[in-house]
Amino acid sequence: MANRDSFGSKFGIIAAAAGSAVGLGNIWKFPYVAGENGGGAFLVIYLFFVLVIGVPVMMSEFAIGRRGQKNAYGSFKALAPGGNWHLVGFMGVVAAFFILAFYSAVAGWTLEYIVLSVKHSFAGQTPQQLEENFGNFLANPIRPIVWQLIFMILTAGIVLAGIKKGIEKYTKLLMPLLLFLIIVLCIRSVTLPGAGEGLAFLFKPNFDKVTAKTVLYALGQAFFSLSLGMGALITYSSYFDKKENLASTAVEVSLADTLIAILAGVMIFPAVFAFDIAPTSGPSLIFITLPGIFQQLPGGDFFGAIFFILLAVAALTSTISLLEVVVAFFSEELNITRKKATFIGTVAISVLGVFASMSFSTLSNFTIFGKNIFDLLDYAASNIMLPLGGLFIVLFVGWFVGRKVLRSELTNEGKLKASYYPAFIFIVKFIAPLAIAVIFIYSIFWGGLG
Repeated sequence: MANRDSFGSKFGIIAAAAGSAVGLGNIWKFPYVAGENGGGAFLVIYLFFVLVIGVPVMMSEFAIGRRGQKNAYGSFKALAPGGNWHLVGFMGVVAAFFILAFYSAVAGWTLEYIVLSVKHSFAGQTPQQLEENFGNFLANPIRPIVWQLIFMILTAGIVLAGIKKGIEKYTKLLMPLLLFLIIVLCIRSVTLPGAGEGLAFLFKPNFDKVTAKTVLYALGQAFFSLSLGMGALITYSSYFDKKENLASTAVEVSLADTLIAILAGVMIFPAVFAFDIAPTSGPSLIFITLPGIFQQLPGGDFFGAIFFILLAVAALTSTISLLEVVVAFFSEELNITRKKATFIGTVAISVLGVFASMSFSTLSNFTIFGKNIFDLLDYAASNIMLPLGGLFIVLFVGWFVGRKVLRSELTNEGKLKASYYPAFIFIVKFIAPLAIAVIFIYSIFWGGLG
């Protein structure tokens, strides 16, 4: 594997892996879920699960990828030749394929809203008009698809350049830009009159709201927000240098992801409360409520444009990791060039993505199992493939991979101390499988954590 591309720096690894984890969900879903489930109390429970469950599962994925030195499918095959464990890797590739198909549609919406902000299109619009315009945009059979395809081309361009010259180079630029934009908007948000109420909503512990469901939400949010189970972290870690400390890298990536999620709450909720708007999750908050808020601020279009650029950057750092999962699989398993693999992967995902986009327009009445194409892809990936993938990953690492192999990866062939190793093994063998199984059962039988 001497000619295989790799990351060139520790910062490049953190930027790429954290970029994979940080996405649109961090910006709109995390703050809302936290606020509705006890604020500061939820944050404490969430951070506990990130460190106790999220970090060990991430370390497991890192160990598989770096040891296997191949794509998600190939790494399982290399570590367990002759068995069926490679199907877990294949499920990760399919999950990444499905997620990118519908995620690129939402990412395209951010580009439309950057243009609308720059053109001052939100000026003087009532909340009803903003809602109507968003609905009209989604129902347009052409515009959302054009933006989606542009976003896929941007993603493909970065992935095509490779790991060092593409993914690492651009995530090292995009992640600091993302952090800078969030901080700018946080400062603006917390200086609004009445912003304190929004910060209290997010941070003030309200243990009255903590129930068994809150704990489950925190566990699910910790798992999904870290990009676990979809093959991205296995694929990225296959490009890690052998001298990287997998445990410290997992902690740093997890903390970076959590920091962005918390800052997103600081950015959004003081503004929402300052203008006495009920906080709601999902696209309505981002594409209807917030444009209305920006119009009530001095320089609102400027801050609106910054916000949607921020969303586009967050989406792009995730889409490149998802496409890389598919491209690495195609190039290595089909033995084709990276260029050809990128072209095939991009075209195939874009075709499915177009159908997902049309779920809100031409194919709005077309359903499978009672769901439109967009929702079906989301449900299949988020509620079934990701938790199952995560479950099999920890079972593989905890019960199948030889202790010698695992210890050598986590200690870099004995060069690092790993005093955490007994606790890590206990969590991966017993605690993590049980926790993920609970998330999976809840997702299937009670409609998930979304």
